[in-house]
Amino acid sequence: MIKSTVAELSLALAAGDISSVELTQAYLNRIAQYNGELNAFITVCEESALEQAKAADVARAKGDTSSLLGIPLAHKDIFCTEGITTTCGSRMLGNFVSPYNATVVERFSDAGVVMLGKTNMDEFAMGSSNETSFFGAVKNPWNTACVPGGSSGGSAAAVAADLCAMATGTDTGGSIRQPAAFCGITGFKPSYGRVSRWGMIAFASSLDQAGPICKSAEDAALMLNVMAGLDSKDSTSIDKPVEDYTATLNDSLQGLRIGVPKQHFAEGLSSEVEQAIRDALAEYEKMGAIIKEVDLPNSHLSVPAYYVIAPAEASANLSRYDGVRYGYRCENPVDLEDMYKRTRSEGFGEEVKRRIMIGTYALSAGFYDAYYRKAQKIRRLIKVDFSNAFKEVDVIIGPTSPHTAFKLGSKSDPVSMYLEDIYTIAVNLAGLPAISIPAGSANGLPIGMHIVAGDFEEAKVLNVAHQFQKHTDWHRNKPSAMAKEA
Repeated sequence: MIKSTVAELSLALAAGDISSVELTQAYLNRIAQYNGELNAFITVCEESALEQAKAADVARAKGDTSSLLGIPLAHKDIFCTEGITTTCGSRMLGNFVSPYNATVVERFSDAGVVMLGKTNMDEFAMGSSNETSFFGAVKNPWNTACVPGGSSGGSAAAVAADLCAMATGTDTGGSIRQPAAFCGITGFKPSYGRVSRWGMIAFASSLDQAGPICKSAEDAALMLNVMAGLDSKDSTSIDKPVEDYTATLNDSLQGLRIGVPKQHFAEGLSSEVEQAIRDALAEYEKMGAIIKEVDLPNSHLSVPAYYVIAPAEASANLSRYDGVRYGYRCENPVDLEDMYKRTRSEGFGEEVKRRIMIGTYALSAGFYDAYYRKAQKIRRLIKVDFSNAFKEVDVIIGPTSPHTAFKLGSKSDPVSMYLEDIYTIAVNLAGLPAISIPAGSANGLPIGMHIVAGDFEEAKVLNVAHQFQKHTDWHRNKPSAMAKEA
């Protein structure tokens, strides 16, 4: 049962084929069996999860028919959870217990979802491999010698290995979609402002967005129905009605115009990934879609622009971690200045310190115009490129990553790691919705396909993804090493 999708589990719970307590215990047993090997969870909430499951079974017996009632979920450890440690994968917050729930956490709780625990992540969401976590690297369930992607690697690995039915993630430059591609699951980044950021620990405030990590586009639609919506506590939350994202999943793709960016099929893309995406596009043509090449002329500037803007925002957001109010504090400081310096040097990892330094430099008086302002101008050009493309096509499809998951420890050069998100970063700079779904495999590792649409066209993205999953079985493939008792 635990290998089922959220949609299938919802039907099974409604029919009485299984109880939430039975389902939750099955996932807890699975976590106990495999988490030591994968390191996907930082915190497991066994006692409270079973209590929530019991409450869900009582609510269902009384007639509650909520679609996600009683289904077990894991939260990325970047979402504040009342009374439970929220570490952000960092020594700096290793002892931080939040006094409140993030809005995303609260909305899932109100829907009767069972929280199994908090998943591992790159420290403060800075990384593309889940190797920067203070709590150790997460392993890819398909091959534990490989990375699961990042920064939401713990959530992706947990879903891929059936340690939970669904999970939350956050995406600043590809941190939902890239791990989804590497782990052979579905990862969806909604439009900026579609899901509340309140209680989600900030990395880069103009780029961060929460989203679903799950097994299918249908599951993502069910999750987004709960997650999306205006939040008065979040000034970046959009005041736009939330539609039922499951309502149009089965719409025909006849006449759908699919744009293929020529920049995404150039040097650096592995032949196996290119072939898988070409085969997927051929599948869409069978469904009546029309394939057309599109031009995103400024996409090659997305990585350098991102690595000015994101670190600049991070340097401001992370200035609050100083040892004064909460989190890590160095031992026996000589004076206040010593406490600040040693707390931050000891509490932050190398990648976080690197980005703080880059961001502080970019924002300094002598370099603001040369770097930060110029990067913001490039960001606008990238947004215009997408707007022009969407005048000609309905969605844009390409690879999520240039290759499959790479080996742990194989990328010691920060720049080569930054290039991992070369196809995903532009979408965050433009604030658009995008999804990664499985579309093939190479050498026993999954390949992800990237689908992008215009502002707040989440329903269109989910429809296009769901139709592909109705006609293929890539999203149902499981890591053979994790197939036992699933």
